[in-house]
Amino acid sequence: MLTVLIICIIIVFVVLLLSVLTTSKAYSYKHSVDPLEDNPHLNQDRDTDQSNK
Repeated sequence: MLTVLIICIIIVFVVLLLSVLTTSKAYSYKHSVDPLEDNPHLNQDRDTDQSNK
C-alpha cells in the first residue's frame, strides 16, 4: 500500500512539473503580428467604405 502511494505522489509531481514547464515555455513564446499595411482584408474594407459614401 505504501509503494502505491509513493508511486502516485511521484506521478503527481511529474505531471505538475511538466505542466509548469509547458506553461512557462508558452508564455515565453514571442508572437508576431502582421503590420496593418500588409493586411489584404483591411484594404478591401477601405475600398468598400469609400464606395458606400
